[in-house]
Amino acid sequence: MSTTIMLPRWLVLRHYAQLLLLLVILVMLPSSLQAAAQPQPLQSWEYRWGDSPSDADGRPEWLLSDSTGWQSIDSPSNPPGRDGHEHLWLRTTVPAGDWNDPVLFITSINLIGQVYLGDKLIYQYGEFDDQGKGDFAGWPWHMIDLPGDAVGQTLTFRFYSYYTSIGLWGQVQVMERIEVLKQVIHDSAQDLGVSALVLVLAILATIFALIGPERRGFGSIALFAYASGLMLLAETPARQFIADNPLAWDTLRAGSYYTLPVALGLLLSYWLEGTAKRWITHLWVIHLIYLVLAIGLVQLGMVSLSLTFPIFDVMLAVSLPVMLALALMRFQRLTLGQRLLVVSFTFFAPLLLADMAVAHGFVGWRSVPLSYGTLAFSLANAAIFLWHYRHTQQQLATANETLEQQVAARTADLDRLVQELEGLSRKDPLTGLHNRRHFDTAFEHQCQRVKQHASQLSVLMLDVDHFKQINDDFGHDAGDAVLIEIALLLRHHLRDLDVICRFGGEEFIALLPATSRIAAETRAKALLTSIAHQTFVHQSTSLRKITLSCGVATYPDHTQDPKKLLRLADEALYQAKHSGRNRCVVWEDTLEEQGFMFGKQQPQ
Repeated sequence: MSTTIMLPRWLVLRHYAQLLLLLVILVMLPSSLQAAAQPQPLQSWEYRWGDSPSDADGRPEWLLSDSTGWQSIDSPSNPPGRDGHEHLWLRTTVPAGDWNDPVLFITSINLIGQVYLGDKLIYQYGEFDDQGKGDFAGWPWHMIDLPGDAVGQTLTFRFYSYYTSIGLWGQVQVMERIEVLKQVIHDSAQDLGVSALVLVLAILATIFALIGPERRGFGSIALFAYASGLMLLAETPARQFIADNPLAWDTLRAGSYYTLPVALGLLLSYWLEGTAKRWITHLWVIHLIYLVLAIGLVQLGMVSLSLTFPIFDVMLAVSLPVMLALALMRFQRLTLGQRLLVVSFTFFAPLLLADMAVAHGFVGWRSVPLSYGTLAFSLANAAIFLWHYRHTQQQLATANETLEQQVAARTADLDRLVQELEGLSRKDPLTGLHNRRHFDTAFEHQCQRVKQHASQLSVLMLDVDHFKQINDDFGHDAGDAVLIEIALLLRHHLRDLDVICRFGGEEFIALLPATSRIAAETRAKALLTSIAHQTFVHQSTSLRKITLSCGVATYPDHTQDPKKLLRLADEALYQAKHSGRNRCVVWEDTLEEQGFMFGKQQPQ
């Protein structure tokens, strides 16, 4: 059997505009081109089972035989007494009519066939081999040209079918060519419109599935919409104007048709719980397996596509009512949107089953408006999408408001953290005093201020005497405890407006704004006396006596450039160290003369 390729979607969609243009042209045709006679169905059918032998010229002998062997029948579809026959012959007479451009219109042939006018072959659908057999070629509609003298002549049909049906299906009548085209467009317009609408909704559902919270629910809706939209498109008569490949269209139709219960089962199993969920899950999994196997075997050429339809229809006739019954039994537990879709499925299912019954000849041929069921599903989806869009917009508005509040709170937290980090970056982690970085900024600010306001500024440079011995004798933990205690005493003896910093190691520095030389010296001596009388204890062990050395420099007493105060105070501290420690030295000019310059090695 031949392998069939599915029609690409872009090829299907690109011809929609062409179909609409053809419809407009047909509607605008002048009345002179319209039929002079109404369509005439073919009547007075006769049939006979089997295949005709050929004469010496290769023509079927049954074309020239009399009435012997032929039996009357009301319909050219599925005569009685088939009993496994795969060959059938039918014949009738071309009815009278005032035709301008007559054609024979046939809705479908099961499965392949030939048409003779008199003893002349005028049409063949499918390929017959030497045994009069052939492969399934699809179910298109047929428009067969008739000559002007066809009226009253015998039309004979030869069929081969291994399908459940054999012969002609649907309409079989003589019509004007233009009337066939108009009927095809008329019968297709609604299906094309609904198909386009459903495919648009499928795209919207896909978007919601990608970005929304209910991905499986909208994914199942999208799958059902794609399947029903493409199935409707593949069944519409105008499909042959888009692409003349009947078998490809029927493969697309089969794939879409077989996907419907899978999508429905996925959706219902997502909504329902318990036993109903398990039953529906089993059903859609079975349908999914059949879909993959059937289409796969057809594509491999191992199975005829036509034979996959009856098996699926039996499965669907059982599973579809069961799914809907389970959903209706739990109808009260569903949300409003879910109920709406179940109702639309309930409306769609009988139409699908009715179309199945007509296709297999359980009821007489008639047009089943599947597009109505698809349209009901589309309207239900449109309502759900509008509600979901409105609900999503409300959620986004609330989320944006909440996000703004969260951003404001996070910004405040970040500002507070930055301030804390800024404070930590300017503080000594051991003593809690300001560090060298903070001192540099504060010193620059005080230098500018005293120049602008002609004020005084004193600097105290302090150093712990013999601090290395404390670390060596008692350990670094004891040394750290001494530094912490000294920092507390510095805060106690100096003012709040004074800037006290740990300058590095065991060295401290203090900026005393608006403080004269004498006041600065007095405070420094009081501080040194207090520390000298302080008893330092670490882990219940008394430490030896702790003393400080201090150098003092004041603007403008000692310099006209306040930025030199740091160097002058350091020189005074150097003198205090070399003159015996545990004392306060105020800078004098004689210090420079004695060679105490900034940067010399200070004794411990």
